[in-house]
Amino acid sequence: MLVQGVVAVCVLALLPATWLRLTTGDRLRSVADVPRTGVAVVFGAGLWSGEPSPYLAHRLDAAAELYRAGRVEVVLVTGDNSRADYDEPDAMRAYLTRHGVPDRRIVSDYAGFDTWDSCVRAKKIFGVDRAILISQDFHIRRAVALCEAAGVSSYGVGVAEPHDVTWYYGGTREVLAAGKAALDALWKPDPRFLGPHEPGVERALDEAR
Repeated sequence: MLVQGVVAVCVLALLPATWLRLTTGDRLRSVADVPRTGVAVVFGAGLWSGEPSPYLAHRLDAAAELYRAGRVEVVLVTGDNSRADYDEPDAMRAYLTRHGVPDRRIVSDYAGFDTWDSCVRAKKIFGVDRAILISQDFHIRRAVALCEAAGVSSYGVGVAEPHDVTWYYGGTREVLAAGKAALDALWKPDPRFLGPHEPGVERALDEAR
């Protein structure tokens, strides 16, 4: 009886991760073969002394490469600016401009506190209907599934990293985060902050065309 209970708990715990794999299997691409799309969304991943962490820098490198290759026209950077001394979007913007993306082609979302909030705000605040999402390979399935649930048709580019302690921590965390993702996709809660429509993405796309 105890063994059966343990097995049942394990199965239930893995169901959300299985859901992520089943719903995103055909939506993952590389930088080289992702379809051309107007907007790329880069999710925040922490700052080190005010600069993008290595993982965040690698996401931004992928976005800059997509822009230089003409596969995207606008980059929406979404991250945490909940404190005056912590500003992910502005650090992301500065990094991208140093790597060849014009400032006028970058739009900032300062209230992307988690993946669900970023996806909902991309749709409801910035009017994004289709996007290429950029994150690490262990996170990209969750990002695609949540943005699809929020109404953003998405392809995901997963940035590969060495399988070090950070990578294993991130992969383990994703097993737990998959449960919250399934609940977010089911219940579709409002993000912590909404607000009025922001025309930045539309303006940047109009200028690009």
